[in-house]
Amino acid sequence: MSTIAAARPLPENRISPVFRFAMLLPGGLVTFFLILFALGLVVFLAFRGNDGSLLGVGLTAENFLTVATDPLYWTVTLRSLVIAGLVTLATVAAAYPVAYYLAFHAGRRRNLLLFLVTLPFWTSYLLRVFAWKIVLAYNGVLNSAFIETGLWSQPTLAFLNTPAAVVVTLAHAYAPFAILPIYVALDTIPKSLLEAASDLGARPFTSFRRVVLPNSMPGVLAAALVVFVPTVGDYVTPAMVGGPASTMIGTLIQSQFGKANDWPFGAALSVCVMLVILCVVLVARGADRRFGSRT
Repeated sequence: MSTIAAARPLPENRISPVFRFAMLLPGGLVTFFLILFALGLVVFLAFRGNDGSLLGVGLTAENFLTVATDPLYWTVTLRSLVIAGLVTLATVAAAYPVAYYLAFHAGRRRNLLLFLVTLPFWTSYLLRVFAWKIVLAYNGVLNSAFIETGLWSQPTLAFLNTPAAVVVTLAHAYAPFAILPIYVALDTIPKSLLEAASDLGARPFTSFRRVVLPNSMPGVLAAALVVFVPTVGDYVTPAMVGGPASTMIGTLIQSQFGKANDWPFGAALSVCVMLVILCVVLVARGADRRFGSRT
């Protein structure tokens, strides 16, 4: 009896304030220095003038005026949103059937298949991008396969250095990030709902459309955000497989912090991208609430 009593958790009012502070301190420090402080520094730099120094000079809104009035940045931002949107659609469309199979049909093989889904996390992101460059190159795997099968007689430049190459590469790189949240949403759907739909005479497609799909939409929206947000600011993939026609806003931001050595303007571009992403997140959050209220 004494052992059971000793194993009971302490009431909340008996937990030491010092213990609470010690437990919250690491997370608080990480949140402040790695997130809030970094974001605050970027916003501060965005309103500074460039004099070649690290933190700039003075306070000015010229950086934002340049972003708002120069058509180049509007064009690149729109291209980034379009490419990120296509990547999100392609990734979610490919991830949903995989997640559906894992949730409802994998059976004993589920753990093995989940392991295979997460296996790309064990390899470098750059390595996966470079692998796609080898596949899509002029003398790469894809061109060689088409020549060997006789579909055409010489290699083509239609694969590499195109927006389509960026979409395919990013969709492959972020596929595991989309599969897992959709799988979690599907796996939490009570099987009794499907049984009830079947007992009421609903065909499999009707059960999917009326029961499975609406209840899985929170996972789909989460997967879309997980893919869309980092894709908008990606600059490695467009540089390696996209070429000049696929330049995205992340490439311009990286060049401002690199070769151009204009940190204030790069910070202003970053703030504008964050505001655009914030708008997308708010729209997705509103959609998630509507789906939640319906289900």
